[in-house]
Amino acid sequence: MSAITAIAGHAQQPRASTKEWIAVLAGMIGAFMAILNIQITNASLLDIEGGIGTGVDNGAWISTSYLIGEIVVIPLTAYFSNVFSFRRYILVNSILFPLFSMACAFAHDLGTMILLRGLQGFAGGVLIPMAFTMVLTKLPKNQQPLGLAVFALSVTFAPAIGPTIGGYLTENYGWQTIFFINTIPSMIMAIALALTLEKQPMQLHLLKEGDWAGIVTMAIGLSALQTVLEEGNKDDWFSSPFIVKLSIVAFVFLAAFIWIELTVKKPLVKLRLLTQRNFGIGVLVNVLVGVALFGTVYILPQYLGQVQRYNAEQIGNVLAWTGLPQLLLIPLVPVLMKRFDARYIGFLGISIFAISCFMNVMLSADNAGDQFWVPNIVRAIGQALVLTPITAITTAGIAAADAAAASGLTNMLRNLGGAVGTASLGTILTKREQFHSNIIGQSITLARDEVRDRITTLTGYFIQHGVADPSVATHKAVVALGQIVRRQALILGFGDTFAVIGIVLSVAAVALLFTRKPQVGGGAGAH
Repeated sequence: MSAITAIAGHAQQPRASTKEWIAVLAGMIGAFMAILNIQITNASLLDIEGGIGTGVDNGAWISTSYLIGEIVVIPLTAYFSNVFSFRRYILVNSILFPLFSMACAFAHDLGTMILLRGLQGFAGGVLIPMAFTMVLTKLPKNQQPLGLAVFALSVTFAPAIGPTIGGYLTENYGWQTIFFINTIPSMIMAIALALTLEKQPMQLHLLKEGDWAGIVTMAIGLSALQTVLEEGNKDDWFSSPFIVKLSIVAFVFLAAFIWIELTVKKPLVKLRLLTQRNFGIGVLVNVLVGVALFGTVYILPQYLGQVQRYNAEQIGNVLAWTGLPQLLLIPLVPVLMKRFDARYIGFLGISIFAISCFMNVMLSADNAGDQFWVPNIVRAIGQALVLTPITAITTAGIAAADAAAASGLTNMLRNLGGAVGTASLGTILTKREQFHSNIIGQSITLARDEVRDRITTLTGYFIQHGVADPSVATHKAVVALGQIVRRQALILGFGDTFAVIGIVLSVAAVALLFTRKPQVGGGAGAH
């Protein structure tokens, strides 16, 4: 191709109109808010549990019920947007989302809160794949990397900043205010989408052609799986008859779902897309990155709360340094993608993300907020370089007609990866804490001079602080020593858990190199 032809071709590249960009950006507001609400309660669970009068063990359901709603509805979105029309479906859910959110603030018991959070997730989950679909259908190929960068900002920045916002609002204005944060952004989104999206007729006849067997088996299977993941660690997994029965339900219904999707004429979820090399590997990488994205935002607040006794706002302030740098870095990624292979940018980003986790492996009692500043900045740099290139690689070669299906499958599996990851990491933390506690406990015996000296010192401390009976003071000293051992074992357990996240990311980085190079003149192009 001659230089003149190349210049002419560049000049003739299609550009999205202002109206199309407004629609895409409005959709991104919805994706951002929907993802934000998965994590926004994490730093404030103790306050919410107190407010609705439930135990600590049950509080995690406040996050889990929302996630179940999202995971179930995401793959349904492509089908229902065809039935009810894209514009009508996204508008209805952009209105229902803040309404269910505000209703959560008035919940007075756990059952009501779980129901309302599930409905909020069901409405919010629609907004994530629809925003992704608009990038692939409303923007030309050369402008898709910019759209994907904005989407990446929603997916990676929202989980990082969620606990910060939630913690600040809880400490200063009460936990109920968390659920009003969606109101104004949702109003802006709904108005912008109403003004920019084209009206389309409903196709209610598609309801008769729907893959209802697939819908039912998927909903039951995913809900059962998520419940197993949530309750498993607490109930000691398969020693609980409830977990065993629910696991069988999850296995049977998900196996039936997969069989139905591979054999039915019009499947709800186009699983055959996974046979495309870039899409299959890209989805796997997305799942592993989902484990790390959700896992780090779950583990770090747990460490700061359990070990360092931070309150919600303090936890949020530490996590903010994972989110804020991404605002500056993610917009630069499309520029890098024009100069360098997207696979290598993604590999570098995942590797930096992994390094940030390995930096937290050698935790000690002295590791508090300030010591996480550098690892969190490193993590922010890595996360900023991850999602845009991975998404471009994953969607390379996906036909426009399959964009909605690919979007639903990618987003569902990433969120499911996050759910599996969070549950697995919780179990790993528990098991490693028990392991370290046993190892340390073996060396804490009265046969050792250091142990006897420590108990004597602690006994003297309690006597000096008002415990008159020496035997009571000695008992308190032994209990205090046990708490010190448990705290140290817990710290070591957290270090091991960060190592696991780092290993998961290392696998994801290597897997990404097995994809084909996408044609990114900007955007994922077919090849």
